[in-house]
Amino acid sequence: MLLKVLQFFADYFLLIAILLFGGISYWGITQTSRRQKQARKILDKAIQTNSHEPISLHPQIDPVKCAGCGACTRVCPEGDILQMVHHKAVLVSPGKCVGHGECEVACPFGAIELVFGTRTRGQEIPRLNTNYETNVPGLYIVGELGGMGLIRNAVKQGNLAATHALKARREQTSKAQYDVLIVGAGPAGLASALTAISMKAKYLVIDQNTLGGTVANFPRQKVVMSYPAELPIVGQMKFSKNKISKEDLLDYWSDVCQKTGLKISEREKFEGLTQQSGMFVVKTSKGSYTARKVILAMGVRGTPRRLGLKNEDLPKVTYNLLDPEQYQNCNVAVIGGGNAGVEAAQYLSKSKYGNKVTLLIHGATLDRCNDENREKIEERQRMGKVEICYNSQVTEIHKDRLVVKKEGQPTQIKNDFLFVFIGAEVPQAFLSSLGVKFEKKFGEALKSGS
Repeated sequence: MLLKVLQFFADYFLLIAILLFGGISYWGITQTSRRQKQARKILDKAIQTNSHEPISLHPQIDPVKCAGCGACTRVCPEGDILQMVHHKAVLVSPGKCVGHGECEVACPFGAIELVFGTRTRGQEIPRLNTNYETNVPGLYIVGELGGMGLIRNAVKQGNLAATHALKARREQTSKAQYDVLIVGAGPAGLASALTAISMKAKYLVIDQNTLGGTVANFPRQKVVMSYPAELPIVGQMKFSKNKISKEDLLDYWSDVCQKTGLKISEREKFEGLTQQSGMFVVKTSKGSYTARKVILAMGVRGTPRRLGLKNEDLPKVTYNLLDPEQYQNCNVAVIGGGNAGVEAAQYLSKSKYGNKVTLLIHGATLDRCNDENREKIEERQRMGKVEICYNSQVTEIHKDRLVVKKEGQPTQIKNDFLFVFIGAEVPQAFLSSLGVKFEKKFGEALKSGS
């Protein structure tokens, strides 16, 4: 009798275990199927709105190597940009990808490679080898200027370029003032300078503005980092919080400069260079210098992409936002659906400023900014703080108004200030004048230049 009772309970618990396992499996399969259907919808929408092709450095997934583990989809700092479709990783929101590269690192099967451009849309970038040296021997380009943004990437590139530039300096016989001259005091330039200090090289850093380069021109309290970087000499950058503001980062860099003795010549603009007797003669707004090697780490924010409209040179038109408090009780328009434009609209629409803010988006959706910024601006729209105009385009700029084509129909809106955030252009003509060659990448990784 006891054996029958025990057998009954054993069968009962086995049945419960089978049902529980089956239920969990069914729930997991259902959830996976639901997520993949949703990912397919996001991708289809991107294709319909012509935003399915990445505009910068991005991951390219080899479907043959991809085993469908999903590791890459869980590490992207920008949100659900990579998702599973038919059990393969797919870049479903290409316009939001900024080339962090976490997915490439996380993939255990080597199925992901970071590339420039796509097979149908090429990306024009300077010709660089794997050490970031251009076709001009001794001239390097790092950071945004070379087509790769992000502070962590820029730091890595600056370190690699400077290491390569300086490793053979003892064999060189030129009597230059500096072993390396670095143009730009942003993350790439600072990393290059710290590498030069660690290698006991003679260096000079110049910047047309101040410490921080492009970062110094961001709006106040803008979050500029979410992942730490490792600096030469200093090691991993350590902060007490995960999201680092512009002010936090500039204070940190200032402290690094003080502790390491890193010197920067601020308010000195790079104007060009020539080669002479095995060295570079670098011309700046303050004079000229000679250097064995030159690293260009000056970013592209100095050449913002323009609208190409009459009156675009009016004082009311600007391409960055440093201090939102300057603009109060105004009719403000912001062009651009990327992170920069959406964040500017958020800052300017704060209640204490009393502005009437219009965000003008060329496409039908907010598909160029990250999920956090999209949610914030849509919340401000629901609160009546911002008017978002999709499928819109500014066609005329006047002193007190704009003519905007919305859904194909022209309309006029009052306007005191116009902020334009439609990206920046690599100063190709200027770099070409230095002898730098360009090449168009069609879904290709950075390879050794020829």
